[in-house]
Amino acid sequence: MLPRAAMTAKIFLKLITAVLFVLVVSLVVVDFMASKIAETSYVDTLSRELASKCRILALADLSPEKFRAFAQAAGGRITLIARDGRVLSDSENDPAKMENHRRRPEVEAALQGQVGTSRRSSPTMPGSQFLYIAIPQESGALRLAVPLRSVDAQVNAIRFQMLGATTLAFLPAILISAFFARYFSARLGAVIEFAHQLAQGNFSARLGGTGSGGTAAGGNEFGVLTARLNDTGEKLQEMFEQLQKEHVELERLERIRKDFVINVSHELRTPLASIQGYAETLLDGALEDPHHNTRFVNIIRQNAERLTRLTADLLTLSRVELKSQRFNFASYYVNGLLDNARDSMKPMADKQSIELRMDYADHNVEVFCDSEAMHQILTNLVDNALKYTATGGTITIGAKRLGENVEVWVGDTGVGIPAEDLPRLFERFYRVDKARSRELGGTGLGLAIVKHLTRSMGGDVRVESVLERGSTFYFTVPMHDLGLSSEEAIQPHLTAS
Repeated sequence: MLPRAAMTAKIFLKLITAVLFVLVVSLVVVDFMASKIAETSYVDTLSRELASKCRILALADLSPEKFRAFAQAAGGRITLIARDGRVLSDSENDPAKMENHRRRPEVEAALQGQVGTSRRSSPTMPGSQFLYIAIPQESGALRLAVPLRSVDAQVNAIRFQMLGATTLAFLPAILISAFFARYFSARLGAVIEFAHQLAQGNFSARLGGTGSGGTAAGGNEFGVLTARLNDTGEKLQEMFEQLQKEHVELERLERIRKDFVINVSHELRTPLASIQGYAETLLDGALEDPHHNTRFVNIIRQNAERLTRLTADLLTLSRVELKSQRFNFASYYVNGLLDNARDSMKPMADKQSIELRMDYADHNVEVFCDSEAMHQILTNLVDNALKYTATGGTITIGAKRLGENVEVWVGDTGVGIPAEDLPRLFERFYRVDKARSRELGGTGLGLAIVKHLTRSMGGDVRVESVLERGSTFYFTVPMHDLGLSSEEAIQPHLTAS
């Protein structure tokens, strides 16, 4: 594509050429029409003058010796014609040698009592155009012929004067046309360049010449076109950016899907292989072995329970991510929710000789949440803390008001988490210590479920940890209704203790 300056110059040249062509054609038409009008007007005037001279000559003594003198005085050639068409006298030729003039149009009209007029070449003077005027006369007709050379000279003089005046009149038109040609060529060049930019994928390009708010500057057609093209560019840019975002999101989802399939396959393979192996061992004869059969069946049961937990966690995570999880939002005293979680997890903590401490919020602090989701978040966090806290350790469950939210936390005195693992801790199937996590029966989905449930209720989650000193998981819950969707109606006055 040509550069914008070259494109503008090319358009300007075409426009000014078109304007000059129109002006030249107009000049030719004006010249032709003016010449015809001037010639007709001059001939009509001359005809009247010659007719008047003929009438004066008809009253004079037209003896042969005066013919030539009268003809010179009249500025033409005089011919006297009889009624039968014979030439009686002529100021320049011998009448005896001249042919009969009865059929000449001007003579015919004069013999009928009218003034006759005709323009033609003279047979006696080839190559010269004459204007013939004939009037009735007592003896027949008197004709005066004048050469049209003088008429042509007068017409050409008028023609040249009009051409000069018209040319001078066209000069301002040419200058104005050049100005507008330059203006339109610049605007068209800008539009073409803008279209080229769009074709190249530069949707951020914009045309100048619009007022505030994208309105057309001046309200002219180019301004309207500019505004429309800019609107088109903006819409294309928005669509392109949206497509880019969707493309990035699709790539991210595709990566997540592939990772999910790989992780699920990996998580299912170990317990399934264990179940299959021990089942085949039992079928091969170990079923009758009293020293091993019970242990093998227990291993099969443990792996089946692991598969059950993994399936349940996958279903929970899938419902939350697909927004098909039903939430029954209501107001609850946060201390009561903490007590419920403590009561559920206390037997497990007692079994491991781990102390569960409570750090309550003010007694009247409420949260607006789904109680089941809140219970699952707390139990997942406490269960995770129990796995990584040694016997005799301590787990603290607490809450406090934080602005319009309530911050809840679960802290432990366990092994802690390396700093490089913290950013990925809430990803699905991510484990800090993979071998130990599987040994303890973890699915790798607990913290991912915590993150999604917390965000579904309008809160967020974070973690702080120091190696060998323990970890603390924090999450927030709103105190008031944020307008989140609820699948079932909840009594607004319901507050569980």
